Amino acid sequence: MMATQRKHSTRVKSGKVTLTTVHIVQHLAPGGLETMVIELLKQTPAHELCYIISLEGTQQQAIQHWPILRHFQSQLVFLDKAEGFQLSLIKQLSAELKRLSADVVHTHHIGPLLYGGIAARMARITTCIHTEHDMWHLQNTKRRHVETLALKLVNPILVADADEVSKQLNELFPFTESKVIKNGIDCNRFVPANQAAARRILGLPADTLLIGTAGRLVPVKSHTTLIKAVSRLPENTHLAIAGAGPLEQELKQLCQNLNISHRVHFLGLVNDMPSFYQSLDLFCLPSSCEGFPLSPLEAQACNILSW
Repeated sequence: MMATQRKHSTRVKSGKVTLTTVHIVQHLAPGGLETMVIELLKQTPAHELCYIISLEGTQQQAIQHWPILRHFQSQLVFLDKAEGFQLSLIKQLSAELKRLSADVVHTHHIGPLLYGGIAARMARITTCIHTEHDMWHLQNTKRRHVETLALKLVNPILVADADEVSKQLNELFPFTESKVIKNGIDCNRFVPANQAAARRILGLPADTLLIGTAGRLVPVKSHTTLIKAVSRLPENTHLAIAGAGPLEQELKQLCQNLNISHRVHFLGLVNDMPSFYQSLDLFCLPSSCEGFPLSPLEAQACNILSW
């Protein structure tokens, strides 16, 4: 386990800490859910404390793959969970929540709900919140049964990030009622800017019609669909992909098979996302299933048409 400061962090320089919130996630890797949790951490009022517990991974691994986390090391805890169900993790989490003097536990996704929610109740934490950021994982019958059990055991305040997500939650779990809190972004960070300058920063061609997409390279994001669509567009139409993941080589091979490798730019993890959006003519999110994704909002804030 990697932990850093105790509850009385140097972040609260004077005065009394009025509230300590602990977010629990499955892992801390670049993604919409994780970005939202980091943003919540950044926006924590000065008289409050906020921590993030990641069930999986270590701090070193997480920072290596997502360098921005380096700025928040004193507020991150990693439990390095092994694969499979790990009953002892509940006791470990409960002790960690007590150590941090948590007042509020906020879980994100099914694993953190099961482990973190039960751990919070064991630690006698009365305020538990669980947010569902999408619904695709609940298409699996086993996961639905696990979430039903977890919701009944923990009885958290259930939050959905979109109206459609809330509707589906209420249909699947009629014994509880979800509340909708829609995602937001930092409109001081995502702003319109010079397209040519943004393309120079990212090394993208200046004289093309540039479509962009952002997201992990995993099946649910449907990059294959977008790449095939681009192959049918004029030669001067290029695609920029921000994100990394297990499908990278498969997607690059698809581009080769379609003879468009020179038109598709795999940028990997992009830390300067405002410049990415500012470089585009059009943003497209081809995902097969989403809740209330951040990327179209970020693109629109940069005055980029989103599809």
